[in-house]
Parts: sequence; structure tokens; C-alpha cells
Amino acid sequence: MKLHFLTHAAVAQAINSALRFLKRCIVLEGLTPTERTRVVREPHRGVYDRQEIYKILDEGIVCHVGFTSDAQPFVIPTLYARVGDAIYFHGSAASRMLRGAAAGISVCVTVTLTDGLVLARSVFNHSMNYRSVVALGKATLVDEPAEKLEALRAFTEKILPGRWKDARQPSEKELRSTSILKLPLTEISAKVRSGPVQDDEEDYALPVWAGIVPLHLQAGAPVRDERCDPTIPTPAYAANYRR
Repeated sequence: MKLHFLTHAAVAQAINSALRFLKRCIVLEGLTPTERTRVVREPHRGVYDRQEIYKILDEGIVCHVGFTSDAQPFVIPTLYARVGDAIYFHGSAASRMLRGAAAGISVCVTVTLTDGLVLARSVFNHSMNYRSVVALGKATLVDEPAEKLEALRAFTEKILPGRWKDARQPSEKELRSTSILKLPLTEISAKVRSGPVQDDEEDYALPVWAGIVPLHLQAGAPVRDERCDPTIPTPAYAANYRR
């Protein structure tokens, strides 16, 4: 069965500093795959265009971070956000992942979007339409308050654009207690499967239904918190949120 889509690669002052930091981010055009990120299985599905890869990362919500601690591999799901040519993700100060993070920890970060079920005439040719990214490298702790604040703003705006200015922003104490990891997007690749069913020629004559079942991540209507003042109107960015 061809289900191989996973086989590829002070607060105000701080806000002003964060904006200056954001302007320093430079997005490069194009990538040269490495031996670690080159797509081997179904190589025609490999994508090495930086902008196309960034589109996938910006649409995704959850990434999976793989790392090794004491010879034991771990993979954890977490929220992430892309700022320029790096991604930021949360890490608990008490987690295994942050042991020795000051010197950088080797990680593999993956993001996968599932776009449809591909139902072929034969079981062997069933597949999925998908877009996936693998990023490799060393993740480091973010210590600069302005950069940490910008990462938190990016997390918030990725969840719901417009929310950052509406909600209370982090205090200095909260900033100090929050651990953020940064991974430069220097060794990355994507793998994409799209399009119709691909059956063996002799199977097209079989009396079996074949086609695509599209998959979408869809937002529902906002549900007010029980302790939220009923006179506060639902913000437009929540009421009108679509994916």
C-alpha cells in the first residue's frame, strides 16, 4: 500500500525591539537538498523551493519534534510559528528536550497536511494527497527578550490573526519563565502528492469505484467561555475565522 507520505525532511520596549528584529530576517530563494533532505522514495514528489515550503509551514498548526535523549528517541507534538527563515516552538524548562539545549540540540521537525484520501481500484495503489516538510538542524534556546516576545506574538497570530493586540500580552515574569527554541530553516525539503488515482493499466477495467475523498481542517462557530462577560461581543477575527 502506497501510504508513504511520512518517509522523506519592559514589554513596550521589547515590542519595538521585536519589530526591529523582524526586519533583520532575510528569506532566501531556493534550496539545494542535502543527502539528509533529498527525497529518495518517489523523488519526483520532492519540493526544494523555499517559498513553496514556507507556504506549507505557514498553513500547518502543529509540528512534531524528534530528538534523542540518553540514547532514547522521542517525538513530541507542539505549536510552532515561522518568522523569516526560522521556526520557533515551545519547550518546557523541565523537559528532556531542553537538557543541554544551551549548546544546541539536534532535532528533526516535521509538518504534514493531509489533503485527501486516494481510493484506487487496487488496495496496493491506495494513497493520500498530502504536503509535508522535514527540517533538520540544531535548535537553540532563545534568550533575547525581544526575540522571545516576537516568537510569542507569532504563535498567537498564527492561531488567530488579530488576537495579539486584543489579549493581555506577556509580563516580564512570564517571558522569563517561557522557554522558546529556534531552528534555522537551512536544511529542509518538502514532499507533495496531489492529483488523481494512479492505477495499474490493467486495473482500470475493474468494476470498482475510484476517486478522491477531499480532507479539510475546518473551524466551527466560536463557543463563549462560561466566565466571559456576555456583553463582550465575539471579535470578528473569531466569528469569521476560516481555514
